[in-house]
Amino acid sequence: MRGRTLTRSVCAMRSFFDGIRRVNYRRGPERLAGGICAGLAHAANTSVGLVRILVLISFLLPFVGLGAYLVVWLLTPWQDGSIPLERFLDRLSGPPTP
Repeated sequence: MRGRTLTRSVCAMRSFFDGIRRVNYRRGPERLAGGICAGLAHAANTSVGLVRILVLISFLLPFVGLGAYLVVWLLTPWQDGSIPLERFLDRLSGPPTP
């Protein structure tokens, strides 16, 4: 029973990450730290500098700016489609057991 529940949760997690990839939003190639601002600027067709300034201003809000940035950083795919949170969870689960 436990194996079936684990398999279901792994399938749900895979479909969640595949759904994120289908949004077709990637980290920008002009990255300074994580590439989030460059990706947002590319998606909004605006200046990277302007987006960076807006993100820095959002960091002045208690927890909201930094917390939102960290969540987006964990869930935004790299240019190759890999997602940091997915890679981290795969490392935690270790190799598949037969």
